[in-house]
Amino acid sequence: MADIQFDPTTHPHRRLNPLTGEHVLVSPHRTKRPWLGQTEPPQQSNLPQYDPQCYLCPGNTRAGGQRNEQYQHTMVFENDFAAVLPSPGPAAPPAPHPLLTTEPVQGGCDVICFHPRHDLTLARLPPPDIERIIEEWCSIYRKRGAQEGIRYVQIFENKGAMMGCSNPHPHGQVWSLSAVPSLPATELANMKKYSLSTPPSDAPRGPLDRPCLLCDYVAFEVRAGPEGGRVVLKNDHWVALVPWWAIWPFEVMLLPYKRHVPSIVHLTPEEKTSFAQLLSQITIRYDNLFSCSFAYSMGIHQRPIPPTSDAIPEHKDEDNLAHLHLHFAPPLLRSASVRKFLVGFELMAEPQRDLTPEQAAQRLRGLSDVHYLNAPDSAANVTADNVTVTQGVDSTNS
Repeated sequence: MADIQFDPTTHPHRRLNPLTGEHVLVSPHRTKRPWLGQTEPPQQSNLPQYDPQCYLCPGNTRAGGQRNEQYQHTMVFENDFAAVLPSPGPAAPPAPHPLLTTEPVQGGCDVICFHPRHDLTLARLPPPDIERIIEEWCSIYRKRGAQEGIRYVQIFENKGAMMGCSNPHPHGQVWSLSAVPSLPATELANMKKYSLSTPPSDAPRGPLDRPCLLCDYVAFEVRAGPEGGRVVLKNDHWVALVPWWAIWPFEVMLLPYKRHVPSIVHLTPEEKTSFAQLLSQITIRYDNLFSCSFAYSMGIHQRPIPPTSDAIPEHKDEDNLAHLHLHFAPPLLRSASVRKFLVGFELMAEPQRDLTPEQAAQRLRGLSDVHYLNAPDSAANVTADNVTVTQGVDSTNS
């Protein structure tokens, strides 16, 4: 056994996620196993530009009875069926046992419609329209983060029915809470631990000139380059990569790599433009992978709330140890109809994947920058009234 040389493309192994402290089991030898399990119906891509029954289209009435404005770009409203309610809230009841504690949570839930067109997802929006969405994210993050009692603001998008999305109209959500949820709290704790226990490198650094876990990680990935690596796309300020510890088959992380950026409100105008370009390009490649409207859950992780004053200089603010990044968790595995399930061993022990992150990155790198519906030979090539859906974004295919 000692004479066998380890091959990560053949031999089972575990990889550590330093953000969560958890492992993922990689089993590359299983990629050829047959599949006779559940298949998913294809994601509908021939939606109308306007749906009179859609509660997110301009001018329509929502489930709660409110009428949408005739919006031209983005629209934000408080969720009619919010998961948390605003303060004041009740006090915590006495615990019947030390193991059975209750923590009341207050906050708010917002919905952001990305565009008035019912049929345009991020992958089919031009980057200037995506920049408007980024500006709206910044606005909600500032507004909610400044409210009394709010300790965390989570921006996310569920795309596709298999991800639990209740409406195909392009939209995302923002949940604001009086407590920091478990996953981002774990990431922040591990980033803080890393900053206090790791010698500095030549990568950009966080507040107090301390090492940043994600600055160090992304610097390594960018230096490694695309050959056999995990970088999918890179432009002047942002990089998209399949992380070393990815759980989902085509999981991707987006993050700025040239400097330490704690949150979206710390981005420069140029960095926001690059952000929009990379969001466009990675979602186009997702759709192109299986020629379908590619399902995923996406979330932004950053400092829990934006700075509320200028009393503490940015480089000394310890809350700035967070490094802005986006997680894309897509379930599709082998085709538009075969998805990955987190069940069995993965529920009871630890996550497992067959396709290696390096193989997934190679697949994504090899895809076109032009959306399959806009390809010259596509019968479904469309140009909408007043909206050009053909993409023409320059980016470095690293």
